[in-house]
Amino acid sequence: MTAPAPVAPGTVDLLVSGARLVATCDDGGREIAGGWIAVTDGVIVAIGGSSDAPPIARDVLDAANCLVTPGLINTHHHMYQNLTRSFAPVVNGTLFQWLSGLYPIWAGLDAESSYLSSWVAMAELALGGCTTSMDHQYVAPRGAGDLWTAQVQAAQELGFRFHLTRGSMSLSIKDGGLPPDSVVQDDDEILADSTRLVQLHHQRGPGAMIQVALAPCSPFSVSADLMRRTAELAESLDVRLHTHLAEDPDEDTYCLERYGRRPIDQFEEVGWLTDRSWVAHCIYPNESEIARLGAAGVGVAHCPSSNMLIGGGGIAPVRDYRAAGVPVGLGCDGSASTDSGSLWMESRQALLLGRLRLGPGGMTAREVLDIGTRGSAACLGRAGELGQIAVGAAADIVCWPQEGVQFAGALSDPIEAWLRCGPTSARHTVIAGKPVVRNGVLIAPGTEDILRRHTQAAMRLQGLG
Repeated sequence: MTAPAPVAPGTVDLLVSGARLVATCDDGGREIAGGWIAVTDGVIVAIGGSSDAPPIARDVLDAANCLVTPGLINTHHHMYQNLTRSFAPVVNGTLFQWLSGLYPIWAGLDAESSYLSSWVAMAELALGGCTTSMDHQYVAPRGAGDLWTAQVQAAQELGFRFHLTRGSMSLSIKDGGLPPDSVVQDDDEILADSTRLVQLHHQRGPGAMIQVALAPCSPFSVSADLMRRTAELAESLDVRLHTHLAEDPDEDTYCLERYGRRPIDQFEEVGWLTDRSWVAHCIYPNESEIARLGAAGVGVAHCPSSNMLIGGGGIAPVRDYRAAGVPVGLGCDGSASTDSGSLWMESRQALLLGRLRLGPGGMTAREVLDIGTRGSAACLGRAGELGQIAVGAAADIVCWPQEGVQFAGALSDPIEAWLRCGPTSARHTVIAGKPVVRNGVLIAPGTEDILRRHTQAAMRLQGLG
């Protein structure tokens, strides 16, 4: 084993100690039995094994009987949707039926409900071992207030690493789109507010806790001109781009009828085929389109549960993407399509879908761990900084307990056991060197009050009170 990096004399801020196995997810895929991790100023400063003496620490997290991994990174979510989980009138609809049924409900969203749903979503993610998440907030009801700054407030209260995306829709029902007029905006308004949010919230450099990307919703909800102008604005502001792409067979039909080309051809036509972009789902590319995405460096957020629940029956070609050089990450998608916000569940589903698609050798737990950490970090433009346990990387760390009835007999391979056994959630979740979940309990105060207010907001939105 490589000797741990020397630690300067004195006390480190945090020590994660006594792990069954540390899976470092670096370029070499190192795994350290009996490992420990030392953290100072939000950065990993040393890693050692059972034969290496750990430094003295101000705070120690017990990782006994745990697999320790980098924090999982969520590359596609719609947090406001936890206000309409398992909404009965649309649970069995197609994607377009599901959206058409829910847009009028989501028209009641406001800044308070955006804050509450984001707080709940981030808490749920952290309890499930996620340390960084983006959110694709694209509904903009008139008079609703600043929905995106409300999300930033929630992230800062929880100590959660957050990438907000300034989503948008400009085509309503009258324009051939799906949403009502009340939740769309015109192009100039969208671009002006996108600039405002980047200037207000986007942090640059290593350790950034809040970043902003620009995210028109999809090819069937915005104009081609808005897509072009958004790509140009992202270039001038030096921020990333995100959208839905090739999610459903109906999207192929829409793009062919409206633009005379397939979705990925249209994506290129409007200037998005670039390594500044990452897209959600991308279930239906052909072989040549996969090669083009890989050559351009476009990332893909793989959302297995949502694709099974409301997708068109396809399975994203994850192995093909990775072989072509496409960065692939994991995404929960909306809490009204998956009805949960567990990135562990998405990791397990990615394992199962990969094997369903390609057979028993079609996916391994190690591949999924790499996708949900290093792959997701690459989608967000933060490869090397996030998604790995390595000296100099951000101290985003999760301790996964492997004990009790559900892990009885799982002795030979902690990483395979992580997904094949369970269910499991985090014992400890550390973000930027600070415990956010400790011994399975959220550190931030006020959870019961937030849940009470969230219930009230959900009842109002659904017309139940």
